[in-house]
Amino acid sequence: MQSFKFRKALPVWGAGLEKEMNVSVALRTVLPKGCAPVLYVTGHSDYQIFINGAFLAQGPARAGHGFFRVDALPLSAALTEEQNVLCILCAGYNVNSFYLTDQPPFLCAEIVNGETVLFATGTEKPFEACVYPYRMQKVQRYSFQRPFTEAYRFPADYDRVFTDPCFAPEPLILAETGPKRFLVRETPRSDYEVRKAVSVVNTGVVRPVADGARQFRDRAFDGVNGKTIRGFRVKELELAAVNAVYRLKAEIEDAAVCPAAPLTLPANGFAVYDMGLDTTGYLRLTVAPAADAVVWAVFNEKLPPEGVPDPGENGCACEVCWKLQGGRVYELTSFEPYTYRYVQVICENAAAEVRNVSQICEHYPAAGLKDPLSPADPALHKIYAAAVETFRQNATDIFMDCPSRERAGWLCDSFFTARTERAVTGESRIEKAFLENFLMEESFLHLPAGMLPMCYPSDHYDGCYIPNWAMWYLLELAEYKERTGDTSLVDFAKDKMYALAAFFEKYENGLGLLEKLDSWVFVEWSRANDFTQDVNFPTNMLYAKFLETLGCLYGDAAFTEKAARLKETIRETAFNGSFFIDNAVRKKGTLKLTGNHTETAQYYAFFTGVATKETYPALYGLLLERFGPGRDPEKEYPDVPVSNAFIGNYLRLEILYRNGEYDRLIREIRAFFLPMAEATGTLWENMTDFASCCHGFASCVAYWMHKIEETIVQC
Repeated sequence: MQSFKFRKALPVWGAGLEKEMNVSVALRTVLPKGCAPVLYVTGHSDYQIFINGAFLAQGPARAGHGFFRVDALPLSAALTEEQNVLCILCAGYNVNSFYLTDQPPFLCAEIVNGETVLFATGTEKPFEACVYPYRMQKVQRYSFQRPFTEAYRFPADYDRVFTDPCFAPEPLILAETGPKRFLVRETPRSDYEVRKAVSVVNTGVVRPVADGARQFRDRAFDGVNGKTIRGFRVKELELAAVNAVYRLKAEIEDAAVCPAAPLTLPANGFAVYDMGLDTTGYLRLTVAPAADAVVWAVFNEKLPPEGVPDPGENGCACEVCWKLQGGRVYELTSFEPYTYRYVQVICENAAAEVRNVSQICEHYPAAGLKDPLSPADPALHKIYAAAVETFRQNATDIFMDCPSRERAGWLCDSFFTARTERAVTGESRIEKAFLENFLMEESFLHLPAGMLPMCYPSDHYDGCYIPNWAMWYLLELAEYKERTGDTSLVDFAKDKMYALAAFFEKYENGLGLLEKLDSWVFVEWSRANDFTQDVNFPTNMLYAKFLETLGCLYGDAAFTEKAARLKETIRETAFNGSFFIDNAVRKKGTLKLTGNHTETAQYYAFFTGVATKETYPALYGLLLERFGPGRDPEKEYPDVPVSNAFIGNYLRLEILYRNGEYDRLIREIRAFFLPMAEATGTLWENMTDFASCCHGFASCVAYWMHKIEETIVQC
């Protein structure tokens, strides 16, 4: 970690607003053409930067509690006018989430031209500041994992704060917030390319539903309690966005697909646009309402059978609302990034011209990618392109599970995405920042001593954690060292890794097996997760791998010996002659094996080294020939529940790679992933399109394709 020191700027926020939820503050200044300034900026929770109303960048890159990464943005290329308005729009959310930490909001910024500080927060050369009054404050959360949805009331002069050098907003008194620990942003800045909708798939009208409208139900909506889930309670909301859209019944009048050209929608009309693939970024459109109107943008990753996006898909508030005055043209851009292929634009109450339905994509920079693979097989080419697209959307400042409902830095997911980063960029810069974040705090609030958060930076006020995922941190750390040769993170992490080992030791039974682990024991998204207690053997297989890796990484033979004993205990206890059993339960003091044996448990055995093709040749051959994408689980081995993508099928692919089964690996990659690549241009969380259709770990397909290519070249 490289510390950063501002020359003059101090962290500030609106006086009296430090604890307010969902408040936006705008800081602005005017810069002349011809200078070459650099903006150094960081803050919390999120900010967007505009020059003359044009989007420039978003930030900051996330860090652990109490640390903040500083962006350095050269501005000269954007200073195209004689007087240029720079505006920083910052949201202070003040809620817990899986996406952003629950810390008091602030902004710290200075503009430096050469050796001269032109403007700096908290000094005698301040920015102008005002509360951004147009964003509605008391709205529902976007999801359980993310902060608030977006709704706006825009007057006709809404954009002067971004564009008018002479605009004089009602000033906001800024107060210093106290010192912060600043770091240099070492991860690459995202690309912000613009993608336009490629077609309109249908149009129609919406009609109000008086009674019987569908109601949104989710823990982030009616489960807000101010403690474990912070936000505004239902009775406090000035807009319950999902339910407002559910009260509008869509009637499709024209389902003919046509190019995405400017449209004039009638009052209460809508159009559904197709972006061409699942993509992530800032929703953008131009609207000119003839009279006062409410404009909705409702977005989904896939199009439901009804032909219009579901505003409450996957427990998320998949819409942005703008209440507009008639008689002018509005250039609308969302503040938060969203993931979608389809977007429905609804114009309530008035006719409106709609054009430029598009997205400012937020992706890993194209310039940072190595020369891509170009498989001759068109199917493999599509899959590789989808894997890289998936990586780019999930690798901005940290590795994310998905860029949609969560945007969270999950362990285990990151183990696989980190491989992709190295394969397609040749670097491990995002991985380094991701791993660093977990090491910044001495301990984590609401978690037991020694345990790591299941995802981070985040706040888990309900005390939930995944003990298995903490083990994956160490496995990734070992691969990071192997990839980069960097030992600094390994040294930095040593105390935490030994504390984690001490945490698990408390759960060891007389056989050395972990028993009755607390919180959320997670193996994978399949029936394998129905068999996690009392002794879960896939978890214990992973524990053996954790101990073995710990011993190797820190030269501690006690751990490697303990791992060897545990592996042998699992072999003697869990193998029934044909398959490894998933779990054992304790009855009247005695541990009894169940009859549960899942496909995923077998993959854990081979992945962790509990089994090898030499020591269990019959099981290896059976898995190779009879399992995988071609098996019909209702007809073939119906007593062995099938694996899902995460992580069973990915463990399978890794086992094939390790054992040199390259032809089979390629065939199975084609079978597993071509339907995904053709449907959304991205790779999914599950083997079906249920839940996220762009999941970071899934990009690991590109890693295996690169490794096979390297092996062929070397041979």
